[in-house]
Amino acid sequence: MADGTFAALMLIAGLADMNANHCGTASGCLGQGDVTPRVAFSAGSSLERRAETGPEAYLRYDFARTIGPFGQAVGLSLGEESGAWLGYGLTWGTTFGKTPFYTELHVMPGLYAASDSFDLGGPLEFRSGAELGYEADNGWRYALSFDHRSNMSIYDSNPGIETVQFRVSMPIR
Repeated sequence: MADGTFAALMLIAGLADMNANHCGTASGCLGQGDVTPRVAFSAGSSLERRAETGPEAYLRYDFARTIGPFGQAVGLSLGEESGAWLGYGLTWGTTFGKTPFYTELHVMPGLYAASDSFDLGGPLEFRSGAELGYEADNGWRYALSFDHRSNMSIYDSNPGIETVQFRVSMPIR
């Protein structure tokens, strides 16, 4: 899944959710909704693919408003081998029945500054991924995340990079 698979999954799941749970409401398919805003911090590592394995830290803010079934988020990552990335995009998540377990998909275009040793091909890079986690009674979330960054071949070079991280997010309301 080191390509646009996560983006496609998010679009399919989000549109199915929109049709089933949002289009028949008074606010409509893309009506705004309220969710708990969150701040998340992740730490992990880029995977050895074309880049050297190296640590990465990721900070994300999930906004309090949704657009239909889609959340909005902004993120910033800094990595030893994976450069710096700043982006904004959409999230979609669901729980597993009435359990405290959840999954979330995200797609975020952003700006990338290459590290000294690894260049992803250009300044516009797309981050897509998934997380699987547990939400405690106090609203804190603990998750394992995997994501992929690449430029979708809009530049001549498109090596891409994957990261695996442990994420902790806290509600800020």
